[in-house]
Amino acid sequence: MGFPAMPAVEQIRRHPVYQARLSWLVELESDRVFCRHGMVHLLDTARIAYILNLERGLGFSKEVVYAAALLHDIGKGDQYESGTPHEIAGAQIAREILVDIDGFDVDEKAAIVAAVREHRRRSADASPLGALLCEADKASRACYACPARNACSWPAWKTNAGVGV
Repeated sequence: MGFPAMPAVEQIRRHPVYQARLSWLVELESDRVFCRHGMVHLLDTARIAYILNLERGLGFSKEVVYAAALLHDIGKGDQYESGTPHEIAGAQIAREILVDIDGFDVDEKAAIVAAVREHRRRSADASPLGALLCEADKASRACYACPARNACSWPAWKTNAGVGV
């Protein structure tokens, strides 16, 4: 039993820049006890975003949602190393990767890059995909069950107090 193919998302996952950036991020966070940004978080974000997309009838394709989610934290290494906000670095990296990806049209690629840039903070100016990605990113964190909660820098108002999605 296989799962339906998402060839464009697989192209992203296998892209050498993506592989290198994700490996670097995993290495940088290897001693971190909370909120890592590896594939588990990226897929949790993708699944939540896709569920919300379906429930709300937003109309985004599964591949566009998964592509945005897999790319949304790809700039984290730059934030750790140089202080560049990861949504800014991530949008540039996403653009670089998406140039090589077949399966998305120009508008879809622009929407994915915009969503990566917009995912960090809720904003009335965010695109629908950016707002969806932001919400799913935050909802992906099980703060209520995190063993490192006391070491977390998130204020109480920002944490997830229970299962919501």
